[in-house]
Amino acid sequence: MALSAHDAFAAGRRRGRARRGRRAALSEINVTPLVDVMLVLLIIFMISAPLLTAGVPLQLPKTEASAVQDQSQPITVSVRAGGEVFINETATPFTALSPDLRRIAGEGYSKPIYVRADGRAPYALVAQVMASLSASGFSTIDLITDTGGPSSGLGSGAAGKR
Repeated sequence: MALSAHDAFAAGRRRGRARRGRRAALSEINVTPLVDVMLVLLIIFMISAPLLTAGVPLQLPKTEASAVQDQSQPITVSVRAGGEVFINETATPFTALSPDLRRIAGEGYSKPIYVRADGRAPYALVAQVMASLSASGFSTIDLITDTGGPSSGLGSGAAGKR
């Protein structure tokens, strides 16, 4: 027969102060439920994070350019390979691009505009979209690309080869 530390017969054998009829306070934290909840949250965020990508699905061209550090909410103009133009996630005809952008931006022409163009989109259409943005009065126009593309040759030995 095993005796516990709280047994009345074992009280005489304990060293130090004896507690009379009371149980000792539990001073340990049970972290198992905390770990379970954190693992479930980790799995939820790992699954949902890729689904939060912005806007129209495109295949952006790859370059060596670094990421933009601007934290303000920009207006995004996307150009698909088939020639469709989108403002944020709304399809817009090219002729209505400038009036729709003015309506969205209001008086805040200083708001940045990001142009996301599919790598297979016609260069002429991308140039026309950028010219339309510039002619509409927008001064901060940025091209969005993926990183990890081919080198421009500036940092490598390609500049010395002829």
